Amino acid sequence: MSKAKKTTKKEVVVEAKKSVGRPSNPQSKRQQKIKEREAKREAGLLKRGRPSVEGSKRQAVMAAREAKKAAGIEIKRGRPKVEKVEAPVEEAK
Repeated sequence: MSKAKKTTKKEVVVEAKKSVGRPSNPQSKRQQKIKEREAKREAGLLKRGRPSVEGSKRQAVMAAREAKKAAGIEIKRGRPKVEKVEAPVEEAK
């Protein structure tokens, strides 16, 4: 006679945890605003950032830069590099 133990598998049921913190009121203004933003985001209507103003100086500079790029002109970034010229140091007598 063998002394083998019989093993049985137990099913473990994991319950969903409740959300931590205060429950939100779905009818509040803030929750309504969040839902509206989410709906606009899904529809692709939500724009991020500040809208550009047509005819502004910045827009004109950017258009000129794009025109130069399209014409094949090399655009250098930043301030032009200037080589430093050191003045000769005189020795004190």
